[in-house]
This record gives sequence, structure tokens and C-alpha cells, in this order.
Amino acid sequence: MTIDTIDHVQAIRKRQAVSTTALAWASTLARLPLSVTISVLIALFFILGALAPSLLSTHSPFDTDLLGALTPPSAAHLLGTDDIGRDLYSRIVWGTRESLSIGLGVMAVAMTGAMVLGFSAALGPRWISEPINRFIEVLLAFPTLLLALLFVALLGASATSLLISVGIGTTPGYARLIRAQALKVRGSGYVEAAIALGHARRTIFLQHILPNAFRPLVALVALGIGQSVVWASGLSFLGLGVAPPSPEWGALLEAGKANITFAWWLEIFPGLAIVLVALSFTQIGRYIQDRMEGSR
Repeated sequence: MTIDTIDHVQAIRKRQAVSTTALAWASTLARLPLSVTISVLIALFFILGALAPSLLSTHSPFDTDLLGALTPPSAAHLLGTDDIGRDLYSRIVWGTRESLSIGLGVMAVAMTGAMVLGFSAALGPRWISEPINRFIEVLLAFPTLLLALLFVALLGASATSLLISVGIGTTPGYARLIRAQALKVRGSGYVEAAIALGHARRTIFLQHILPNAFRPLVALVALGIGQSVVWASGLSFLGLGVAPPSPEWGALLEAGKANITFAWWLEIFPGLAIVLVALSFTQIGRYIQDRMEGSR
């Protein structure tokens, strides 16, 4: 078999693999409810924008054109331009990476802190669990946004401090849920059986308590990503997070508010991106939650 023949066969196999993958995705989406399918497609669009914004954008997000400043939506600029002529659509697409990264980072911070606090409160000795329970209750007394504002004020305004602040602000609620799930799993029959068989506490925790306590929270992670994007964008809009000229969505809202009376697109379209991300991830999270509850 010649080299050309081998290359031809490999090319055919690659096309077949791509076709099989595409058919599998299409089949999966076809079985979902319409609202969930739309949400998945919206989420995939924004994820693609975060991973490869150059594939979706039509202009550079930083190129200025003072003569074309504050141009309304048109064929040349799908969502209009800002006050120095930058293409708003391209800036929203490029801002997806930062906005979704903040949302994912917030959930990583929140779930890490929540697992430490929640499992310690549920499974630790009394002299550890009681102070942690009181600490969680104190944090829960503060609204999430107020708690985030407190840490932003302490850490300063930046993308990193925004991520950490919102993550800490959302930690108490997740910690309480993990504690409740861990207590429920600890009292289950299979955990008691493992204890009776003399399994090590570490083995029981890693193989039985941890996966079964964390499983119901997978849906909450999807829900939390959308909520985190909203909270982070809100703080940036208030000038307490990512600052212009970053194309992060909250920063776009903050930069456009001065021209809102005669350039409505500067507020409407970034706000619409935030709403679409929040709604799509919320819908996906609720679907996952319903499926998990139905499989019990």
C-alpha cells in the first residue's frame, strides 16, 4: 500500500469519525426538551466564543475608528460601535472568555471552600464541627452580594479579586448543602455496613461519602455558573471589578452607561449576553437536577 493510499484511508476515517460524533450530538440534542436544546446550543456558542473568539468575531475588539464611533447596528457592525468606534459584537465575543472564566473560577473557589467547611462540619469531631457550623451561620446572615462587596473592598478591584470575592460570597450556601448531604449519606445503610466491616475511615469517606454527597451538587454547579456571571458583571458595572477597556461584559455595561440615552445598543446587547448565559446554564442545571431526582 502506497503512502498516498494510506493518507487517503486516514482522511476517510477522520471524516467518518467527525460524522459519527456529529450524529451522536444531533441524536442527543433531539432527545432533549426544546428549551434545554436551545439552552445547550446557546451555551455551546458562548463556550466556543470563550475558546476560539477569532472564529466568531468579525473585527478586532480593540481596533478604534473615531469616524465610526457610536454607529448603530448595521451590516458593517452587527451590534453597532462604542464611543471610540470599536465593534461591539466582537468585543462581546472576546469578552466571553473573561466572563465565563470568572464564572468557572467563582464556582471552583466556592465549591473548594464549601467542601472543606461542609465536610468538616458534618464529619469532624464536635470541637471542630460546632465552631464551623456557627461560622457558616454567621456568613449566611450576610447577603451574597454584600459579602462579595466586602471582600472586593478588602482585596481591591481586579479580575482576580472579583473571582475570589464572589466565590467566597457564594461559599456558605454551598457549604450548608454539602453538610446536609454528607449527614444524609453518613446515616445510610451502605456506610453503616462499611463501618461494620471495619473499613478505614479514609476509605469510607473517599469511596462512599464523598461521591454520593457531591453527586446532587453537580446540577448546582451549572446553576451557579450563570449566577456567578451575573454577580461578577454587576460588580464590574459598579466599578468594583474588571475595568475598561477590558471587553468583560460588566465592564462593557459600565463603559456604555454614559451614552445610554442616545446609544442604547451599548447597554442592551452586553446585558442580553449576560441574561442568555444565566438563563441557559440555569435551564441546563435544572434539567440535570430533574434527571437526578427522577433516577433516585
